[in-house]
Amino acid sequence: MTDTTQNLHRAIRDTVRLHSGLFLAQGIIMTLLGVAALMWPQISSLAVELYVGWLLLFSGVMGLGVMFFAPNASGFLWTLLTAALSLFAGVLLLWHPVQGVVSLTLLLVAFFIAEGVFQIAAAISYRSVFPESWSWMLFSGVVDLVLAALLIAGWPSSASWALGVIVGVNLISSGVATSLVASTVRRAFK
Repeated sequence: MTDTTQNLHRAIRDTVRLHSGLFLAQGIIMTLLGVAALMWPQISSLAVELYVGWLLLFSGVMGLGVMFFAPNASGFLWTLLTAALSLFAGVLLLWHPVQGVVSLTLLLVAFFIAEGVFQIAAAISYRSVFPESWSWMLFSGVVDLVLAALLIAGWPSSASWALGVIVGVNLISSGVATSLVASTVRRAFK
């Protein structure tokens, strides 16, 4: 390993050690939210859809507002386009939440595929930094890929509840992985 890689690994490990309490709290909260999402998957699906709709709506409004303060900026057209698209998508999601759940489920499948691949790559890359717990990161990435595959296999009937279930399972697997990494690093340095 190069000195730069070793320094990066040491910095990551030191950051997790220094803030292990926060990482542990984050992991526990994520796990509890995941359990709640699994208990009420249709409500969770709708809640995620409405949350994303409001985020896009506010993002579009803010983007349009920023344009008025910097109308001569070189990225004016790009800012106008992205703000208008965010505003339009947010209004559509809020106006048609059931159709929005279907659309967001497809987007979430794509996201979990990307996240699963990234987590697997990160787990393999950082196995020397977290030798005691890197396998949990690997497991979390594999879970994301399996969930995406199951959702695609059950499409379109699974769209009404799948968003809530996928978010719930993802929160649980990520929460458990985060908690285990934090507690393992914390124990190693006591």
